[in-house]
Amino acid sequence: MSNADSLPVLLRSLGLTTIAREVEPALTRAEEENWGYRRFLAHLAETEANERLSRRIGRQLKESCLPSAKTLGALDEGKLTDKIRRQMPTLLEADFIRRGDNLLCFGLPGRGKTHFVAALAREWILRHRLKVMFVPTFKLVSQLLAAKRDLRLPAALARLERFDAIIIDDLGYVQQAREEMEVLFTFLAERYEKKSVIITSNLVFSQWDQIFKDPMTTMAAVDRLVHHAIILEFTGDSLRAPAARLPPKS
Repeated sequence: MSNADSLPVLLRSLGLTTIAREVEPALTRAEEENWGYRRFLAHLAETEANERLSRRIGRQLKESCLPSAKTLGALDEGKLTDKIRRQMPTLLEADFIRRGDNLLCFGLPGRGKTHFVAALAREWILRHRLKVMFVPTFKLVSQLLAAKRDLRLPAALARLERFDAIIIDDLGYVQQAREEMEVLFTFLAERYEKKSVIITSNLVFSQWDQIFKDPMTTMAAVDRLVHHAIILEFTGDSLRAPAARLPPKS
């Protein structure tokens, strides 16, 4: 095998799989358009970098577990309050996540809280390459409780530390036992002033004793969350009600 013939093999052995695939078409184009060496190498390097970035974003989106339909393009911003619309550009910049601050979204069911935070999170991944995780409260609590019973809670919490922001959806929607809420409080305490927590809830703070079961734990949880937090209130009519009233398609 000549040196030229072995080039794709050598490139793949170095992990440059995209360059290995594109080198022959790039050589043909370079000869046709009379590229210099620098332009040729820059083209291959840029192609490899773009492909790696695309794969990285794909992995982050998959790992995030974000609901696929809840995108920024599908979000009806006209249904949001003026205050929330004014906040959106700042939230999309994600500086609060880099500071480890929290985002707390309150409102009755069907007001668009989940869609709003999921749409923002997708943009944080696409624009800023942040690591985000979306998880319903019941699922997170179940995972942490199982880890605690297996004496793996510190390891489970450490794995969650790699996410820049974790979205806990529907906090308080389903009432949990005391043991379950204890592991949730431990999770919140571990992330305090280090990494962002984003919460959607249909319960205002004065009702959080229904979640954490005793006043002292409730006060401690609220104190940690609001210390560095942006708080948004979702009001208006349910966004699900109009769809529910539509006649079925024939």
